[in-house]
Amino acid sequence: MIVKTAQGNEYDLKRGIDISIPLSDDEKNPLAWYVKPPRFEPVMQDGWVGSVKDGGTVNFRNIFFNPHGHGTHTECLGHITKEVYSINANLNEYFFEAVVFSVEPKLIGEDQIIVAEQLEKLKAYGEIEALIIRTLPNTIDKKSKNYSSTNPPFIDAECLSIINELGVKHLLIDLPSVDQELDGGVLAFHHGFWQVPSQPRFDRTITEMVFIPDTVRDGIYLLNLQVAPFENDAAPSRPVIYPSK
Repeated sequence: MIVKTAQGNEYDLKRGIDISIPLSDDEKNPLAWYVKPPRFEPVMQDGWVGSVKDGGTVNFRNIFFNPHGHGTHTECLGHITKEVYSINANLNEYFFEAVVFSVEPKLIGEDQIIVAEQLEKLKAYGEIEALIIRTLPNTIDKKSKNYSSTNPPFIDAECLSIINELGVKHLLIDLPSVDQELDGGVLAFHHGFWQVPSQPRFDRTITEMVFIPDTVRDGIYLLNLQVAPFENDAAPSRPVIYPSK
C-alpha cells in the first residue's frame, strides 16, 4: 500500500522497520535507572496456575515492568509536572514525516554530549516534525545493555534552539534519556523541550531507548508512533518507520 503525504513524498506501508526494543523477562532486556529486570509470572490462585506447561489450561501471566527503565517508551510532559498528564490523552496523531540523523556525541571531560553545532546540518531539511537520533557507534548492545551508573551520552540543552527552529514535535533517541544520568534533578533538556513550567507543550513527545539498525540510512521516513494506551506519563511504544518510495 502506497501513501502520499502533503509534502509529496510516497511511502510503502509494506516496508515498515520496527525500531523498538522488545520487552522480555530474560538477560536480553535493557535496563536503566537502577530498576530490576522485568518479571513475567503466571497467575496462581485457588490451586489454579496460569501456565500450560505447569498444568494450566492457558498462559495467563502478570507482567511487572517500568516504562522508563525497561525499553522503548514514549513520554509526554507529565514526566516532569506535578500533575501526571497522560501520554494516552495527549498523543492523538500517529503518523509523522521524520528524519533519521546519526551523530557521534563529543567527548567533553568525562561526558559524551550531543552539542548544537552537530545539529546544524539538520537545517537543510527545513521543517522537521519528528527527529530520530541514532548515536554512534551504533553497537548491538544497546538492545540489552544495563545503563545504570554508566553515564550514557545525552543532549546538551543548547541544542533546543535548533530543535525549536526546526519545529520538532516528536523526538526519538536510542539512549535511556535525553538528559544526563546524574544532573541533580535539573533535567534541563526535558524542561526546555516541553517548556515547563512557563509554556507547557502538550503536543510534544520524547521516545527513548529505540534501536535503529545500520541498514537504515539517514534521511526522510514516515513514522508511525504506536503507543500502548496507558493513562500514565509514559507508556511502552513501537515506533515503525517507512522509507520513501
